[in-house]
Amino acid sequence: MIRTAAGLALAVGFLAGGAPATAAPAPADCAPWRVDVVASGLGVLENLAFDGRGRLLASASTPAGGGSLLALTPEGRADAVVAEVPAPGGIVVDDGTAYFTTGNGTVSGLLGRTDGTLEAVDLDTGTRRTVASGLTMPNGLVRLPDGDFLVSRNLGSPPGLTRVPVEGGAPETIRTDLGSVNGLAVDGETIYAATTFDPTTRIHALNAGDLTGPVRTLDPSGPGPLETADDLDVGPDGALYVPLNVAGKILRVDPVTGTGCTVATGVPFVSAVAFGEGPGWDPDVLYTTGFDGAVHAVRPVRSSGEQP
Repeated sequence: MIRTAAGLALAVGFLAGGAPATAAPAPADCAPWRVDVVASGLGVLENLAFDGRGRLLASASTPAGGGSLLALTPEGRADAVVAEVPAPGGIVVDDGTAYFTTGNGTVSGLLGRTDGTLEAVDLDTGTRRTVASGLTMPNGLVRLPDGDFLVSRNLGSPPGLTRVPVEGGAPETIRTDLGSVNGLAVDGETIYAATTFDPTTRIHALNAGDLTGPVRTLDPSGPGPLETADDLDVGPDGALYVPLNVAGKILRVDPVTGTGCTVATGVPFVSAVAFGEGPGWDPDVLYTTGFDGAVHAVRPVRSSGEQP
């Protein structure tokens, strides 16, 4: 999802050649949020996005390597939007089209296979097309302000970020110096990239207009391999919400100071988070996918009488 407040603060910092002069708003209460199950038994879930029409889209894989792009209603009913998707990864919805990656497999990453693609499906007609091919383990996915796409690779040599031109042309690897980048988020002109297997969990902030330029790095948490940060989101409050897959918890991170706190625990193998969008999905609730096949709703505690 694309937000603006935090991105504008960081963009000012980049233009000034350093960190922003003022801090982001004070973090909200980090008392534990309530975790509810929306659906389960959906396979290995890697990513999610909302289609704005009342459905949550999720990339689902099977242990055998197959997969699909699922659509989930708020009541928990799931149907396949696109069947037979090999190792699906990140999802972006824009103007009635869902973009998603394929070939996001561990073996492809470790062996450097170029069997990954960026695909598009028209949500009205179901027509599917290939936007780009020749990618290696495209995991995280965002659309840049100029319309191009950015994908991440967090396994193999080297991990990094690849730009995919929207008008065609060969994908271009633009950075390999950020570590095991995985989750991506866009906030105005700022791109956030979280690392998964680095010694310390890190979040890099890049200027969308200068992706090869200066980077601002946040260190909000602890040992990367014991946490394995995954696909983050920017909340309506401007904070970053970062899922820690192995730790089974979600961090709320100030995008200016890097200060982090835990808002949710007991979210097994959480792989991606996004605030609700569209009919039936609360914009103040953080929805999650997980490798355990479940979709959770993580709700802030709104009153002293509401129990987490």
